[in-house]
Formats: sequence, C-alpha cells, structure tokens
Amino acid sequence: MGEFLRFGVVGTLGFLVDTAMLYAALSLGTGLYLGRVISYVAAASTNWALNRAWTFRQADRSRRSRQWTMFLLVNLLGFAINYGTYILLVTYWPVASRHPVVAVAAGAIAGLGGNFLLSRRFVFHTVRTGSITGS
Repeated sequence: MGEFLRFGVVGTLGFLVDTAMLYAALSLGTGLYLGRVISYVAAASTNWALNRAWTFRQADRSRRSRQWTMFLLVNLLGFAINYGTYILLVTYWPVASRHPVVAVAAGAIAGLGGNFLLSRRFVFHTVRTGSITGS
C-alpha cells in the first residue's frame, strides 16, 4: 500500500509536469494533440526518475537506460488509456478543449492503476540475492 501511495504522489508531480509542458508546447503552437504527446513523454520521464529514487527504491538499480525504456514501453497501455481519455474530452467537451488541464487530470487518473501494476511487475522488480537451499 505504501508503494501505491508513493506512486500516487509521484503521479501528482508528474501531472504538474505534464500540465506545465502541455501549456508550454501550446504556447509554441503545437496544438492540443502533439502538445500532449510531448508533455506526456516529459512527465513519464520525470515519473520514472522519481519512482526509481523513491517509490521503488529497493528495485534493481542496474541498467538505467534499459529501465527507462522499459518504463515507457510497459506504460504504453496506461498511455493509451490516458491519451484516449484526453482526446475524447478535448474533442467532445468544449470545457476540456478550452481548459486542457481538466482532460490531462482525467487521463492521469484513468491510467493510474494499470501504470502502477505494470511498473511494479516489469520495471521496478526487486533483485533477489541469495538462494534458498534445503534438503
């Protein structure tokens, strides 16, 4: 349960990064869809680093770039749910298209559970040292 709560705190920080990057990208003219892809990658990278350092601190520390890549890959399902929710809201709900932070938040909440389970199982697994021997 502690890991899930820490994952949620990190996710909240990721939401802030996601939102700030989206608004920065929008100010540069990227549009709602490309801007969100850019902001999601920035937020996911931030979340990976924070989860690695805090949420799953007992996890294997080797091969940092491989772990980051795995984090992005296994969270593609969460991204699909997150981005799909975002697209539906900004496309069909005028409030969300005028205030995309609403759609970013809804997408983040929609993808939370899957991202946690996949990250815990495939990215931040604990390395087992030693073996059990018996007769």
